[in-house]
Amino acid sequence: MSDELDLSKDASVNDEHAIRILEEKIRAMQIEAESLRKELNYYKSEMEKLLSPPLIEAVVLDILEDGRVIVKSTSGPNLVVNVSDNVDISAIKVGKYVALNQRGSAVVEVLRDREDPLVRSMEVVEKPNVRYQDIGGLEQQIQEIKEVVELPLKRPELFKDLGIIPPKGVLLYGPPGTGKTMLAKAVATESKAAFIHVVASEFAQKFVGEGARVVRDLFELARKKAPSIVFIDEIDAIGAKRIDLGTSGEREVQRTLMQLLAEIDGFQPLDNVKIIAATNRVDILDPALLRPGRFDRLIEIPLPDVNGREQIFRIYLQRMKIDDSVKVNELALLTDGLSGADIKNLCTEAGYIAIREESKTITMSHFRKAIERLRSKKLSRDVIDRGEKYV
Repeated sequence: MSDELDLSKDASVNDEHAIRILEEKIRAMQIEAESLRKELNYYKSEMEKLLSPPLIEAVVLDILEDGRVIVKSTSGPNLVVNVSDNVDISAIKVGKYVALNQRGSAVVEVLRDREDPLVRSMEVVEKPNVRYQDIGGLEQQIQEIKEVVELPLKRPELFKDLGIIPPKGVLLYGPPGTGKTMLAKAVATESKAAFIHVVASEFAQKFVGEGARVVRDLFELARKKAPSIVFIDEIDAIGAKRIDLGTSGEREVQRTLMQLLAEIDGFQPLDNVKIIAATNRVDILDPALLRPGRFDRLIEIPLPDVNGREQIFRIYLQRMKIDDSVKVNELALLTDGLSGADIKNLCTEAGYIAIREESKTITMSHFRKAIERLRSKKLSRDVIDRGEKYV
């Protein structure tokens, strides 16, 4: 009898152990099934993303009385589209970015406000390592740009007390290589204001109206960052004199120019925004761009005189390993008609000649050879520019 009881006890213990093992297997399988279900849902959502058509970005131009909106799509044309029932119509404003579905061209989403990536990239965050003392022969020009650009930003109370409105902008003009862009770099370094640099050719866009929009967004960014300085390099790319006849591309450039004129001297005040522009073709600029109220100060950046060339040589030579034979005043006399960029090139060329001759220092002889070589290159360029042929 006791043996039968022992056997029944052992059987019940084995059954309980087997049940526990089965329960653990069931829990493990449930956990695995849940994990597989999550993985399946993930791949389903990824497949939906891959198969769903992309949305088109557009800008709202107007809101019609019947609830439809006029938008300008990034693909080009203006469209009159409906608004999806899932979108709050009160959130749609003129100038807002929205998303359109490709199939029905309906507004399906209102995008957040943002700055154009092209415009945002124009802000100079890391200032160039150029200071006023690194520029030679332009003392008067440096003083003028300080008075027009820096002083109104740093001490606006001076102008307010006198009851005068400070100038809005300054135009730097002169031959290539005379230091216009370098002077703008020095302003960026020395001023505490946000510095926004743009080459005027960046305003030329593919679609009609895009150039004017970039100009508008640029000055909107400058107002947000005020006090700020906008530097427009090579402004003749969009600022040439307007003509009655021309291609559609030329008319688009003229529209961009008119938007620039409106931003500089329009209804919206520039406040603490100053404008610097640079060109070496001041003769082709539109008169409307040069009148007072837009570019109030025109500063010529000429070729350096003998004293200016001497200052430029001293700036570059202090970084070079030269011997006692190098006479700065003599170099300044020998380089009549050269620009600051030519002098920098001359110093580099003298260093190359010293390297070829395996000299440990740069001598006056190296500079004389460099001057001869530079003169011959300039003569060749002049011949090419005149369209002459070698004999």
